[in-house]
Amino acid sequence: MAFKFLEKLSQDFSELLNDKEEYNVIIEVGQEKNKKTFTAHSTILRYRSSYFNKELTNTILSDDNNKIITKTNFSAQIFEIILKYIYGGIIDTENMDTRTIYDLMILANELEFEELSEKLENHLIESKAPWLRSHFTLVYSIFKYKKFKNLEKFCNNIIVKHPIIVFESAEFTSLHESVLVSILKRDDLQMKESEIWDYIIKWGTVQNPTLPEKLEEWSDENFMTLKATLQKCLPLIRYFHISNLDFMFKIKPYKKILDKQLWNDLKQHFILPDHPVESIILPPRLVLKQELPERVNESFSTIINEKHASMLSSWIKNQQTGYYLTNTPYEFQLILRGSKDGFAPRTFWDICDGHHNTIVVTKVEGTDEIIGGFNPLAWDKTKKRWMKTNKSFIFSFKDGNIQNSILSRVKKEFGALWYALDKDKYGPHFGEVEFMMKSDVSDFTYDKKNRCCLSNFYEKSIRTTEDEFCIIDYEVFKVVRKSI
Repeated sequence: MAFKFLEKLSQDFSELLNDKEEYNVIIEVGQEKNKKTFTAHSTILRYRSSYFNKELTNTILSDDNNKIITKTNFSAQIFEIILKYIYGGIIDTENMDTRTIYDLMILANELEFEELSEKLENHLIESKAPWLRSHFTLVYSIFKYKKFKNLEKFCNNIIVKHPIIVFESAEFTSLHESVLVSILKRDDLQMKESEIWDYIIKWGTVQNPTLPEKLEEWSDENFMTLKATLQKCLPLIRYFHISNLDFMFKIKPYKKILDKQLWNDLKQHFILPDHPVESIILPPRLVLKQELPERVNESFSTIINEKHASMLSSWIKNQQTGYYLTNTPYEFQLILRGSKDGFAPRTFWDICDGHHNTIVVTKVEGTDEIIGGFNPLAWDKTKKRWMKTNKSFIFSFKDGNIQNSILSRVKKEFGALWYALDKDKYGPHFGEVEFMMKSDVSDFTYDKKNRCCLSNFYEKSIRTTEDEFCIIDYEVFKVVRKSI
């Protein structure tokens, strides 16, 4: 039998890092003002790191028989963590901020610690997805390393399914040209071509802050400046798949940045669409068909339990007291779960369309609070108006505890629910703003637009604070009477 004392071994080697007598390597890290010096042992570095093995081979001894390695492009804070990993084999991310974890992953990759780099990459995807989405520009720029394939897949999935997160981010105009070009090359980018054009113009004009604000004041030189900035982007627009109306009001004002042949071919195409043209016609972008899988056989819930369901059932039945768990008359069949189906408002409308007698439950970020609502009517993605019912209600479970519950029934039935005009921003909407799920970037977990407010159409507010909030997950259940 083999007895392994790896923890003690790790501890002993970690203490060796603090040995200031036997070291023979000096590593100077950081810029001049923030430079920090570390000492290490060549034997440890050579056997733990192929990167440092090469560095030490190419470094000559100093007068005091030490090898000095200088790395001005390394962060001293991050390198200190790496050095402790080299000696002890341990990385503790428990109290580490996400940007530090990200920078640590980059440096681990550069120093050829593949195992550590992959572990941190997967940890970011699994546990820090909201941060990755909100720092998309930063994250997407690292794929020049030809590494991080899982992270690249994660980002590409965002680009394809939720491109508005990228294009509407505050960092969009800071995207490097090569990143923007790689996005525009995608055939599966789920956006209207005219919208892509708008964002490209926005990106190009921001790169040239001296351009006049009003387009009518632009000179020919101004247009040539924009054309030069967008020279790699313009050929990637699918011009021949833009509607006549958008062509007239969006493309035509910028016709001077297009090649003359392309402009003439576009004019001809919109008059004689079947007539051949000389310009290359790129294919239309692919529209991904969303599969709506059956949900009835999935696990009950990740947000509420049987006690919550029993209480909700009594409220639906308008009972004064709650049901016992054994005699609850309703079954809650899962229709949608955000963590599996996505957090875009449009996803809610696509999946829940046509379902009536539904319960929406959300888990508030940073707390155990549960907020939700019951809609006896069918969700209808074609309607854009107030919906009338006297049976809907909204509720909250403070700290997730049924003893701390608040129930608020509708009091103005003509304003019970609002089926919003913009279903790319709004999801379930009870009353005016009594309970509203909203996102300007197609992700309920991202931009703190979900809201509970003072009641107007319902009996009382279900939340003591009117602050907007993010959610970490939400579910929609169809409430079905149990068969006898």
